[in-house]
Amino acid sequence: MSLKVLAIGKKHESWVVEGINRFSKRLQAPYDLEWVVLAHSALEGLSARQEESERLLNKLNANDYVVLLDERGRELDSPGLAHLIEQQLVAARKIVFIIGGAYGVDERVRQRANYVWSLSPLVFPHQLVRLILTEQIYRAQEINSGGPYHHE
Repeated sequence: MSLKVLAIGKKHESWVVEGINRFSKRLQAPYDLEWVVLAHSALEGLSARQEESERLLNKLNANDYVVLLDERGRELDSPGLAHLIEQQLVAARKIVFIIGGAYGVDERVRQRANYVWSLSPLVFPHQLVRLILTEQIYRAQEINSGGPYHHE
């Protein structure tokens, strides 16, 4: 797998599964997408953030290119995301997207991230972020292959 998503939260809800499957079925190597959903911490607030962050960091390899999704990150348009993904695939690096829990991630995860990406300054439910991310990865594949899905 060239692309992985690490997400804190509950398993995909049925409406999310349907949307993710719709776009995932269209993905072709090297845009294969692996999902790892880690359960919420039983703790709250800062303690939950630290515990979840530790589990996320333990799932990373040293050479992974990490993209943290965070509303305080930098915005990218779809062609920009396509370019970022293509650069890392050409460099033969696995790209790991991280979606933190309800309390976010701690500074260790932010420091480990190679890129902190904001989908929007708005805050979205995690289930919706999963669906948007999957569609944007499919869109990136289509942009990079010259497919008809993305219109400028």
